[in-house]
Amino acid sequence: MTLALAVTLALGAFCLFPPVSGNLRLEYSFWGAAGALLVLWLLLRQRVAKTGRELSYEFVANKVHWVQPLMQGCVYVYWGIYWPPVFDYAPMIGAQLLFAYALDMLVCWWRRDKWILGFGPFPIILSTNLFLWFREDWFFLQFLMVATGVLGKEFLKWKRDGRVVHIFNPSALALFVFSVGLILTHRTDISWGEQVAKTIEDPAHIYLEIFLVGLVVQALFSVTLVTLSAAATLCVLGLAYTHATGVYNFVDSNIPAAVFLGLHLLVTDPATSPKTTPGKIAFGGLYGAGVFALYPFLAWLNIPEFYDKLLCVPVLNLTVRGMDRASRAISARLRMPAWISEMSLRQANAVHMAVWIALFASMTATGFMKKQLDHPGGHAEFWEKACKEGRLNGCREWVRALKISCAYQGAAACAAMGRLQDEGRLVARDRLMAGKNFGRACDLGLAQGCASLAAFVQRGGEDVFSRACAGGDGVSCFILGGQMDPTRAAALYERSCAAGWVRGCGRLGEFYQQGEGIPVDLPRAMDNYQKGCEGGDAASCAGAAQMFRRGIGVAQNEMVASQLMARACQLGLRDACPGGGPRGAAP
Repeated sequence: MTLALAVTLALGAFCLFPPVSGNLRLEYSFWGAAGALLVLWLLLRQRVAKTGRELSYEFVANKVHWVQPLMQGCVYVYWGIYWPPVFDYAPMIGAQLLFAYALDMLVCWWRRDKWILGFGPFPIILSTNLFLWFREDWFFLQFLMVATGVLGKEFLKWKRDGRVVHIFNPSALALFVFSVGLILTHRTDISWGEQVAKTIEDPAHIYLEIFLVGLVVQALFSVTLVTLSAAATLCVLGLAYTHATGVYNFVDSNIPAAVFLGLHLLVTDPATSPKTTPGKIAFGGLYGAGVFALYPFLAWLNIPEFYDKLLCVPVLNLTVRGMDRASRAISARLRMPAWISEMSLRQANAVHMAVWIALFASMTATGFMKKQLDHPGGHAEFWEKACKEGRLNGCREWVRALKISCAYQGAAACAAMGRLQDEGRLVARDRLMAGKNFGRACDLGLAQGCASLAAFVQRGGEDVFSRACAGGDGVSCFILGGQMDPTRAAALYERSCAAGWVRGCGRLGEFYQQGEGIPVDLPRAMDNYQKGCEGGDAASCAGAAQMFRRGIGVAQNEMVASQLMARACQLGLRDACPGGGPRGAAP
């Protein structure tokens, strides 16, 4: 029991270190998790003292429990190179591991005298966090999700092939339960689910990496057929869908990277997938078909599509015994060729791996595995044409593609989205959002966007922005300031900054530094630059860096200037980066 207490105290110690101690709600999540474990430990201690039981543990290094985390870790490292928040999140994963170990040993000792110490919690935690994170203010839900996986593995069991085993893949069960909860409460916003699913596609060769780490798991645990049948099903359905409709089911890829990850590391748990050959084929095929069908269904319901891969596995886990029974019954009636029936499990798996390697190679060579901007569906122009031709979901996906492209600094997409909103075509008319999108297009350097913004202002847009600005909308104040003389602009930028729009703070800093519309005030210029930079405005970081570099109003400090320019680069300002290219993007 001392071990359980030590792990619990280690979890509680996280509250003493940043970033946990810097966020009160996050700190409460850790205190709550450690407190719940401590209460369970005290109850267990009392129970053991009354019964005189002797608790013990035994170390067992189950191969599947340490091989899978190594492969999952490879994915995390490659992903983190392209999306730095993955590395920043590493301590949170460590905290979840401590929580899972403490809960597992306490629950086990509550029910029996011996706890098996091994690497079991690692694949549960790492698999879960490959698909869903909760934001810091809601991190207590992350601990509850971990608890769902651990408790599901301990309590939800059945007898299979003469052994009592857990029914559900623990991480898949936890993901399913909390995905359903987020969907029903319409609170996807409290998670990083959409960002996780999107950024896992950013690494240039993510499909190849997932494929290679998947081969290791497949070679050791003979689960190749599950992945192979899932991928083959997705391939066939994707080609048929595109042939019939002229568009793509998954919009900007034929198989999203997160789905590809799921069919390698989420659905292939040897303990909760079929053991027979026909069963594995059916299991993987149903997963592929289920994900393929769920994606457009969720889009139709206006539910984030990334849940598609998280809702199938527990349902399929319930069919495993039936699949194996049916497979054995069918095999008993069919007479297979001797060269097939005489194959060992390892030999058969080698054949399956060869087929899978050939299929993946052909999908890669033919361009089937392209994604994002390398894929035709990754371009708004493709969906604009599909919309004009009346193809299935063409207009809906064109609007969505414009929104995504605009959010990722696509000036032309912002201008196009503004026109649709201004005209009320394909989307509900929203003049304020139209004006904001024209302003964003102009801000991103698109001349046509500036012309559209000027025309919008002349057609009554100034009143639209003025009303919104008066209501505390900092973006409207900022855009309106760009259309005014320097004196009025300075006042509007001040209101924009006060309303929380950090771009307004940066622009106000420029006005104080240059004396536009207001007297020169270098300390206030620096204050506003720093406020904008802390809020995530790259131009503000660059402005503060120049003041430190040249010693304008502050003591010259090249080190601070370099740090600020690095921050501006990280926030996406190309001119601030060595060589003119961004090194990453902050969440």
